[in-house]
Amino acid sequence: MIEGGEPFFMKGGSSGVLLIHGFTGLPAGMFLLGEVLNDAGFSVLCPRLAGHGTSESDLMRTTKEDWFNSVLDGFYILRGICDKIYVVGHSMGGLLTLKLSTQHDIAKIVTLAAPIFIDDGLGLKNLPPKEFCGNACTFTPRKKLDDVPPAVNNVYEKTPLVSVHELVELIDDVKNLLPKVTAPILIMHGEEDHTAQPRSARFIMDNVGSKSKKIITVPNSGHLLPFAENRKFVAEMVLQFLSKGN
Repeated sequence: MIEGGEPFFMKGGSSGVLLIHGFTGLPAGMFLLGEVLNDAGFSVLCPRLAGHGTSESDLMRTTKEDWFNSVLDGFYILRGICDKIYVVGHSMGGLLTLKLSTQHDIAKIVTLAAPIFIDDGLGLKNLPPKEFCGNACTFTPRKKLDDVPPAVNNVYEKTPLVSVHELVELIDDVKNLLPKVTAPILIMHGEEDHTAQPRSARFIMDNVGSKSKKIITVPNSGHLLPFAENRKFVAEMVLQFLSKGN
């Protein structure tokens, strides 16, 4: 387990928020948002997705079903101690949030930079067929971020190609599930996101079955909404949405 890969729980009231981190990310990336929600009285749990927080070789051996099962584990734990459950997911965690809401009673959901459309600059069109990926990885250097918990920077520097296929398959699954999403939803996306195309947010907005839905474009922000420079604004909007009507 690398530092920041461990799940975290913050005890609060009877309303709980399940936080779901993104692809190749860590629970540590959701910690700052978790603190804001916990300070407001929510109990907060962020599980570690299977294959994350350890090594690229572990990720290589997991599937989209394994990642979703990690989310289910977290949901069942939180449901055992809370009366009402909210879910907030970043990036791929947003996809898993949408999927979870079609299977269980979730009070409200929030997606942060959920990737329905991957930016062309990431070269997805050059991805070899899954059966030819083997143990191949792509080198994905990350810019070290300042003014964040140090563990946030401990993400994988290589991404298994077979895992990218699993992510693409998850995106396709969630696209088909969107009409079944009925929970009130807040969709947030950075206007300068160069990982998940910003039009992903509009696609979710137009296709979910939720009667109560809202979209917020975060100015001057990229993909890393939970710990970007505008993270205070993001956290405020998430907190306002979850608290409204409670």
